[in-house]
Amino acid sequence: MCDVRVMNKVKERMLSRRDVFAAGAAAAVATMSGAPPAVAGGHGVVVDMTHVLDDGFPTYFGTPGITISRVNDFAEDGFNAFALDLGEHAGTHVDAPLHFSEDGQAVNEIPARNLVCPLCVVDVAARAADDPDTQVTPDDLSEWIGANGEIPDGACVAMHSGWAGRAGGDGFRNADDGGVMHFPGFHAESARMLIEETGAVAMAVDTLSLDHGPSRNFATHHVWLPSNRYGIECLAGLDRVPAFGATLVVGAPKHRGGSGGPARVLALV
Repeated sequence: MCDVRVMNKVKERMLSRRDVFAAGAAAAVATMSGAPPAVAGGHGVVVDMTHVLDDGFPTYFGTPGITISRVNDFAEDGFNAFALDLGEHAGTHVDAPLHFSEDGQAVNEIPARNLVCPLCVVDVAARAADDPDTQVTPDDLSEWIGANGEIPDGACVAMHSGWAGRAGGDGFRNADDGGVMHFPGFHAESARMLIEETGAVAMAVDTLSLDHGPSRNFATHHVWLPSNRYGIECLAGLDRVPAFGATLVVGAPKHRGGSGGPARVLALV
């Protein structure tokens, strides 16, 4: 029979080798997948950044973004199933580069590594409360950089305007008597700054459009998306994440040739 001390030594050696192997395996997985450092570092909280989508959720053109029809009923068929008639740009959704370009990436062509992003949140909520047509300007980006450091490669830069809390009613579209909508967005010069001076791959807003509501030429869309960067619109939960340090995981759809589509978006904090 082995001495107890010998057995304990063997166990310690086995556990030590197991820990080394586990650490090495984790590092290898992170390296092979090209995972951003924030993911490799781990997170403790998952925040759902996605609005629930139903036929009452506001859309840019005011028409329902989804129709849900029952196909199978549990009482009759033993299981439930539904058919969805779904608009690509309804609810929390992705704008693929193809949305505003002739030959940009379709939603199924967005690289997987670009869907896991360090999240940078630019807070303009106080300003938006007084001016619904406010825009994220290059000065706002410079101020964010001064407070938080450089915007990292592969980042998603998000505007927090406080608009997500309006999603349950007409205040989300905020249209005036002439039908012009009023909500915040990114200024086109901010899009140019992000393209020219950072490695950001995504831009996100908690409103219906990357451009602010009164826009008629979609200048920000035309600058940002043709550069093969993508957008996220109608994001929720930006009041629950820090200005920097979270990682965004974008569950973009993958239908061939799509200009975008509803997405389940999560933040790891």
